[in-house]
Amino acid sequence: MIHPSALVDPAARIAGSAEIGPYCIIGPDVEIGERTRLMAGIYVEGPTWIGEDNLFFPYSTVGVASQDLKYKGERAETRIGSRNRIREFVTIHRGTEGGGLVTSIGDDNLLMAYVHVAHDVRIGNHTILANAVTLGGHVTVGDWASIGASTGVHQFCRVGRHCYVGGYSVVTQDVMPYSMTVSQREIGVFGANRTGLERRGFPRETIESLQTAFRLLTRAGLNTSQAVERIRAEVAPCAELDELLAFIAGSERGVIKGRTKA
Repeated sequence: MIHPSALVDPAARIAGSAEIGPYCIIGPDVEIGERTRLMAGIYVEGPTWIGEDNLFFPYSTVGVASQDLKYKGERAETRIGSRNRIREFVTIHRGTEGGGLVTSIGDDNLLMAYVHVAHDVRIGNHTILANAVTLGGHVTVGDWASIGASTGVHQFCRVGRHCYVGGYSVVTQDVMPYSMTVSQREIGVFGANRTGLERRGFPRETIESLQTAFRLLTRAGLNTSQAVERIRAEVAPCAELDELLAFIAGSERGVIKGRTKA
């Protein structure tokens, strides 16, 4: 199922049920899994591994060299899981020596048109990256995160699980898991991502614990250490709250909290 106009290197490994559409270019050291479809005009460089049941819309590029000026051509990889939808003009760059040599995307993600995934980015599962989201190098995006259109995420930032980042945000610090974080003229946390968590079946008690925790972090006039102490003492415990506190403790860039000027 390879279109006659496609250029596929003989060293590429293409599953029998995969479909390579017109004008695609597939380099050596590329592996494409069962039922994955490249519609048209897709450019893939290796080493790249792509799993099963993915759908690549026209004109995206996968596994190309990093724009990082420190990249000197070292062997680095791109790994993409299964059941992802990669829309038009998405760019996915392979890793670099300074970031572990791997750029990875998990399963069941939607990357809308013009998304940029820079070198050494790690994207989990079930995420939605809306149109023109730009992820700087070494960014990590947790499972079920949703990032609104035209948002830029600074290098080395972490975007936590189950969070929602509003469109046109400028993210220069870590985004806390389960939060609703929005930047327009100002950037700040607006509480728990209540709607998203309800849709995914989180218990009401868990959502209320997270909402209280975010209120202490962002509205109580406390610094982060003071807020964490209050949360541990006053908020009903749950696994999600433990994850939030561990995320804050592990932050190297600090976490986005109040509505400060972006």
